[in-house]
Amino acid sequence: MLKIFYPYEYVESVFSIDYKKLYEKGYRGLIFDIDNTLVHHGEDSTREIDELFKEVQKIGFKTLVLSNNSENRVQKFLENIDSLYIHDAKKPSVPNYLKSLEMLNLKKEETVVIGDQVFTDVFGANRSGIASILVKYMDKGNEIKIGKRRQLEKLILGFYKRNKKYQNRIGNIVKEKE
Repeated sequence: MLKIFYPYEYVESVFSIDYKKLYEKGYRGLIFDIDNTLVHHGEDSTREIDELFKEVQKIGFKTLVLSNNSENRVQKFLENIDSLYIHDAKKPSVPNYLKSLEMLNLKKEETVVIGDQVFTDVFGANRSGIASILVKYMDKGNEIKIGKRRQLEKLILGFYKRNKKYQNRIGNIVKEKE
């Protein structure tokens, strides 16, 4: 029952992923969330994120940003990034996940969704039949109040961590410690 909320992988951040290994496993498309996945909520892209997009595209990945944010927010974020996007995506609703595949001209098996929320990014990807990588959300360190959604996510992730069958379904995509 809870498995619809389980990510294929759960990693520290977008910088923890070994994108070359992901590519070697046959993935060709990356669908990214923005807020608390790539940058703190509402922030502009950073030099590191701009470089990350260049790096993954150099490897051969097609990229798309799938966001519930407004078009202005997404365009501002992508100011220095060459990527497809869908704004006002209504995640976790399935249609824009499938539209992402069409825009990327890729199959479900060739694509992975990367986001920070179980109830939007992971749930939507799983309902759409697309692999998902959950990254730990970026909190600013001074957030005392945790929303009800995040509390429920912690509970679900507790069950996920106890159920080895659903972990590491992509397999060995975390960067080696340098």
